Amino acid sequence: MQGLLELLVHWLSSLVKSRRRLEAENLVLRHQVNILRRRSSGLCPSVVDAVAIIRPETVIHWHRRGFRALWRWKSRSRGGRPAIPREIRDLIQEMSRANGLWGAPRIHGELLKLGIEVAQSTVAKYMIKHRGRPGQSWTPQGATPSGRIYK
Repeated sequence: MQGLLELLVHWLSSLVKSRRRLEAENLVLRHQVNILRRRSSGLCPSVVDAVAIIRPETVIHWHRRGFRALWRWKSRSRGGRPAIPREIRDLIQEMSRANGLWGAPRIHGELLKLGIEVAQSTVAKYMIKHRGRPGQSWTPQGATPSGRIYK
């Protein structure tokens, strides 16, 4: 637990270090690794084989391979329903724009007459959203929300 806490503190402190300081620290660590290699190769060659020293190129390779796998996964085919063609979406929008009082059931029926089979929910999804209520209302003209009429 203490080791994890120390690692977290060191990581947070590295976020505020300057680039030159990080480069200097990297250089010192590389020098220490080279000294370790020289010392351990004379004493016990099997220790050198047991210690895995990772080069920066290896880390970069791992990162690139990881990003490649991530984007391959994100770009995969998910199956599901096929997309509605652009022409049909444009037709639904044009019909809803030209006929403001028509709802999804009416436009769906007209599309069926044309031989275009799409679900009514799909028609509702691609319709133009009109502001306000689409038809007549029971409130008289000039009425306020409180019900008073001003002329």
